[in-house]
Amino acid sequence: MNSYKIQGNIVDIFQKKIFYGEITVAEGKISSIQNLPTINYQPSTFNYILPGFIDSHVHIESSMLVPSEFAKLAVVHGTVATISDPHEIANVCGMAGVEFMIANGKTVPFKFHFGAPSCVPATIFETAGAVLDVADVDTLLQSDDIFYLSEMMNFPGVLHADETVLQKIAASKKYNKPVDGHAPGLMGELAKKYIDAGISTDHECFTAAEALDKLNYGMKILIREGSAAKNFEALIELMHEHYAMMMFCSDDKHPDSLVAGHINQLCARAVAKGIDIFKVLQAACINPALHYKMKVGLLRAGDAADFIVVEDLANFKVLQTYIDGVLVAANGVSKIKTVASSIINQFDCEPIIKGDLYIHRPAKQEIEVIEALDGQLITNKYLQDVEWLVEDDEYEMTSNPEIDVLKIVVVNRYIHSKVAIAFIKNFGLKQGAIASSVAHDSHNIVAVGTDDESLMKAVNLVIAAQGGVSAVSNTKEMVLALPVAGLMSNDDGYKVATAYTAIDKMVKEELGSTLTAPFMTLSFMALLVIPHLKLSDMGLFDGDEFKLISNS
Repeated sequence: MNSYKIQGNIVDIFQKKIFYGEITVAEGKISSIQNLPTINYQPSTFNYILPGFIDSHVHIESSMLVPSEFAKLAVVHGTVATISDPHEIANVCGMAGVEFMIANGKTVPFKFHFGAPSCVPATIFETAGAVLDVADVDTLLQSDDIFYLSEMMNFPGVLHADETVLQKIAASKKYNKPVDGHAPGLMGELAKKYIDAGISTDHECFTAAEALDKLNYGMKILIREGSAAKNFEALIELMHEHYAMMMFCSDDKHPDSLVAGHINQLCARAVAKGIDIFKVLQAACINPALHYKMKVGLLRAGDAADFIVVEDLANFKVLQTYIDGVLVAANGVSKIKTVASSIINQFDCEPIIKGDLYIHRPAKQEIEVIEALDGQLITNKYLQDVEWLVEDDEYEMTSNPEIDVLKIVVVNRYIHSKVAIAFIKNFGLKQGAIASSVAHDSHNIVAVGTDDESLMKAVNLVIAAQGGVSAVSNTKEMVLALPVAGLMSNDDGYKVATAYTAIDKMVKEELGSTLTAPFMTLSFMALLVIPHLKLSDMGLFDGDEFKLISNS
């Protein structure tokens, strides 16, 4: 690799200073950084050079892109590395899924840092495609490609000293690798007990009080702003005082959102809130690298030449992105080429029929309804008079778009079994149905619809594609196929983003959904480890009691 020099306003986050200087790059590393004398120095006349951005917690699979295509889009926004939990594909394909992600990520110049999934399956109340036991987790943690134990979602297991859970945490400690957390709403002595078990981070805080409570116990807090869960506004003011213990992450980000921006957007919003620029950049660039011992350069002599050039420190318009000294993006155009990707999947279910979706009215007068919340992963538990759900047949409960209470179903994609049926509020559909095989954590097929015919069609479109997202109206059908584990496309990332934008537009404009990201919200309605009420393939689940309350 040839050596070269680059000049500009150099942002030294460690020393908290900005100076005009010159960086010399040789053999993929920064060989020197020199302060250059200037006459009548005006910083605004020069571009700014700073370390690349890091997403401190992301499930690559949720972008619907394989890692190589995720990287292609992310580098445009100055992202050079991620802390990536391959939990989603592991729940479908097990160890082979994790190995797929690592191998695919190595085909492009980008710094993926994968974790060992800690909860596969996430609970015993759903059907997943694989199991990663303690021995599997230990094997993964021995690898130089694995940097941490992924989010410990089984916080009840931690609190009740479940032997398997504690063995996985102990394995991570044995190899001196950090343990990620996942404990939404946990506070006080319970939070302290969870943290004292050795868990170092949490990205699930949705109030400042919760985040501050955990910070005071020594836990690092990730400010999450994804396509569905958005906690930036609730948490950002904590960065004034607690910046040394905070990071930015997206967690789950759909392809259209990734085309629009990434961690650079959060930096711009934080600066606009009046947060000191060095505090913002420490959270965006430095803290993740140090916490996870990442193989990422931090703009110091001798470091890998992983840095970006931005127009200013307000909007963070990225002009150039370098990884190991290689220019991987310039002026909004990625230089990473699409590489051929193999297919890995596990999908074994037959098309459903309308009769599978029939549900009798119960003897009780009220039923539990899931209340989806826009911009949140948590749901509310809502009681609904069943009379409103009855139409032609007094014994069958059906969707009622007039009051926005619709059928939600989960279809087991791994083995043939009875369809789980419940009801949900706040999707806002006026006609048709939507379905997805992206359904955290076990990735069975989840669908919401205004009538059984549409529900059946939407689910069967996903089955025919061996995974994907679909939408059905009275006159139109659309499907975006996701053949890689039923989670990701192996196509060009920008093409996938365009296709996703089109189906998302259909759901909002033709079907009438009022949600910001209907498919992302749908994908979390089977996520049992997030309160309060969810639906798995086994039935309706109470996240507070942590038990099934029906087996519809």
